[in-house]
Parts: sequence; C-alpha cells; structure tokens
Amino acid sequence: MGARRTGRERALQALYQMEMSALRPEDALETAWNAEPEGPPDPEAQRFALELVRGVVEHREEIDGLIEQHSHNWRLDRMARVDRNVLRLAVFELKWCPDIPKKVTLNEAVELGKAFGTEASSAFVNGLLDRIALDVEQQR
Repeated sequence: MGARRTGRERALQALYQMEMSALRPEDALETAWNAEPEGPPDPEAQRFALELVRGVVEHREEIDGLIEQHSHNWRLDRMARVDRNVLRLAVFELKWCPDIPKKVTLNEAVELGKAFGTEASSAFVNGLLDRIALDVEQQR
C-alpha cells in the first residue's frame, strides 16, 4: 500500500478518535499508528497523515460548512462518523492540496468509505463529493 493511502487511513482513524475523545491530533495519530501491527510506519505516510489531520482541524469550520451546504437532507451531526470524517479529509484535499488530482482524492475517499464505513458509505461519499468538487473548482 502506498504512503499516501496509508496516511489517509491513519488520518481517518485519528479524526474518528478525536471525535470520540479529547485527543490532540498528534496523540490521536500516535494511537492510530500503534494500533496497526505493520511495524514502523513509513515517514512519508506519517508526514502526510499529520498534514491531513492538522489541515482538517485548522479548516474544520469551512470544511463542515461546505459539506452541509451540499448535503441535501443530511445534517452533519446526523451523518455516520466515518462518512463525516472521510468527507472532511477529502474536502481538505480538494480545497487545500492542489498537488493532488481531484480524481485521486475522490477515488481514495470512496475506497476509505468502502473499507471503514457501511455498505452505503461509498455511494454517499461519492455523490456528495462530486457536488463539492464542482463547487471548489468553480471557486478557483
């Protein structure tokens, strides 16, 4: 598995943990890395995961606003925690990581939804992110 995919997975796990407890981003990431028996983490994956988590935390208000603006009939607090945090990661990438192609971000978010969410997560994430991605592109 690539460093960025691993970083996204750990970032998702950390954001989920941060919703469940009052952990700081660094502590939540450390817990996520320690939960995996893969051996020492790849430094590039660690760096990317930390960038994602810090970015989501720093821009969370704007990210959540975009998600709510485009999610018809779904309030953010009613979304499954995994779906909500997959969306947050992807919106951060779409808006603040111009080096990552939109198609990659959308595909990775769908894969995270499949791996960590429910049966319906990937379709929900894909549909909502398509609308958000168009809005972000128009703002550039």
